[in-house]
Order: sequence, then C-alpha cells, then structure tokens
Amino acid sequence: MAPNPAPPSGDSAQLLNALPHPVLAILPNGAVAEANAAAEAFFGMSRTSLRHQKLAELVPDDSPVLSLISQVMTRGAAINEYRVDLGLAKIPGEKLVDIFVTPLPQVGEGVVVMLQERSLAEKIDRQLTHRGAARSVAAMASTLAHEIKNPLSGIRGAAQLLEAEASDADRALTRLICEETDRIVKLVDRMSAFSDERPIERESVNIHEILDHVKKVAQVGFARHIHFKETYDPSLPPVLGSRDQLIQIFLNLVKNAAEAIGEESSDGEIELTTAYRPGVRLQLPGSSAPVSLPLEFCVRDNGPGIAEEVLPCLFDPFVTTKVSGTGLGLALVAKIVGDHGGTIECETNARRTTFRVLMPRYAPRDGRGASRR
Repeated sequence: MAPNPAPPSGDSAQLLNALPHPVLAILPNGAVAEANAAAEAFFGMSRTSLRHQKLAELVPDDSPVLSLISQVMTRGAAINEYRVDLGLAKIPGEKLVDIFVTPLPQVGEGVVVMLQERSLAEKIDRQLTHRGAARSVAAMASTLAHEIKNPLSGIRGAAQLLEAEASDADRALTRLICEETDRIVKLVDRMSAFSDERPIERESVNIHEILDHVKKVAQVGFARHIHFKETYDPSLPPVLGSRDQLIQIFLNLVKNAAEAIGEESSDGEIELTTAYRPGVRLQLPGSSAPVSLPLEFCVRDNGPGIAEEVLPCLFDPFVTTKVSGTGLGLALVAKIVGDHGGTIECETNARRTTFRVLMPRYAPRDGRGASRR
C-alpha cells in the first residue's frame, strides 16, 4: 500500500480534533489518510491504527458508505445521506448516522467523510413519529366524529329551544353552550383531516407559484405587518404534488412564523427559499432504499425561536406553544408532507427558526425531463 500523506500541521490537527463528529480523509485506494479524535472513539481504535487500514476493513463489504465514496469520486460532487444504519466490522451492532462525503482535491482524488451519529431513540422516533402519530389521530378522529358530534348536535338543539323562552341572563348561558359546542365540532372536523386516506391526485406543480400565492394571502391578512423576502432558485424543476395541499402546508408554516414574530414586532421578517440539493437522500418509512429528495423549500422567520424541549415532539398532535392553539396544525403539515413522499424538519435558535421541507421532483412517466435543466 502506498504511504499515507504526512499528518496535518498542529493547527489543522487541533481543528480536526475539535470537531465533535468523526472525520476521515480517504485516499483513492480506500486507505485512511487521516482521522480525528472523534473517529478514534467511533471506530474504537487509535489514529495510528486507522491510518494503517483501508475503510473497507472497518465496515462490512456492503456498507453504504463505500458506495457513497465511490459515487463522489466518480462524480466529483458532494453527496449527503441521512439516517443510515452503519455497521462496523469489529464492533457488534449498528449505529444510525448521517453521512457527508465531499471531494478532497488536495489529496489526489480522495474524499473527506464525516459521520454524524444519531441515537437509537431518535432512530425510532424519526422513522415512526410523524406517520404513526397521524394514524393514531386518524383512529381517534373517526371515533370522535361518531361518538361526539351526534350528541353535540342534540345539546346545541336543546340550548336553542331553551333560548327562545329564557331570560336575558339565562340567554347568555344558552349562547355560551352553542358557542362551545360549535368550537368542539370545529376541533373534531380539523382532526378528521387525519383520517382522510384517499389517494392524493398529484401533478407537476411550480412551487414558486404556490409560495407567491401563500405570500399574497398572508400579506392581506395575518402578516400585513411583516416583511417578506424571497430567495428562489429560478431553474428549480417542478414538484410532484397536490396544489391545494401544498398551499395548505406553506400557509400553515407562514402563519406559524407570523404568530411567532408577533404583531408588536417592528422588524419581523419571513424568508421563503427554494433550492436544488441533488445529493440529499433519506431513508423514509415504507421505502426499502434511500429516496432522493432534491427539492428543498424553507420558511424562515426571525422570531424568538422554539423552546428546545418542544423540538423533539414538535410535529406530534396536540403539542403547541400557543395559548389558544390546538396543536394539530404542524401534525397535519407533517402528515401531508409524508403523504407526498417527503419529510419536514425544524432548526431553531434565537431570532432564526427554519422549517425545511424536502420533496421529490416531478418525473414524467415517459422519462422526459429527467435532468434538472
């Protein structure tokens, strides 16, 4: 085996070792050229030992990381793959990781590999939470619709009959009964959306037209006081989806952003962005292989952010940070995105919260239009 390059300088080594995620530099022949401290812990061996092995000796022969490295070396472009079960040759069990592979020109045709480990709990949650929660709410909605709406109509009818002969003081109480029954019916109707299992009629949709429509609706209503910024990729291919449901997704996200900013804010801003990410592939529930989700749509606001303890269950039904919220909006958004074969994630910190929707692109059945441009 050809000798590995000289180790990095002291400053470079310190920088690599400061990174919390395992980082490896891989030569064209598969040998490990460099590794940081996190990689030593991940693979359970010293940097010196790692530099005397090939990556193929550290992972199983069919490991997805080997395939990704081969693709990056061939294409000369970075590829990211998320939620990959990565087995190690000398350590039993599997680790759930995000894999980032990028070319490294200064070492011939080698690459840099970064692994971001995810916990087992996150593996289970991310694979099952959104759709599992939606199914649970669907079953609950069907039961509620039958068991609650019928008695509520009887209660409302009785209150209306009493109102005709009630005094002014009692009439206020009968109106309260009617208002509260109407509120419960609306809540049940919103939950009923989760039980709609009819196939989605999808077509080629220009996402920029959807976002422009959502912006116009917002600007004449709940977001009149907020500045909108658009950062669009003009060459973005169409998305395969339902126009009405896509509007529902982004109208909900923009409304949440506006409410997070608040009516009193004088510098509130919502940024709508679109981008093409050809290297993004995710292992989604129900799919045997990673799915390509190159279309990225983001709704970003400069509100105060979301509490860290809420993030893991943000898309669960009945989870809300609003005083008068029902906690069904984001759960329904996650269901619709999942029904479209995509995924949604949230990143937040002070003055910057981003909801990122990743979706497949539209591909005509005759195969035409397969390239981006």
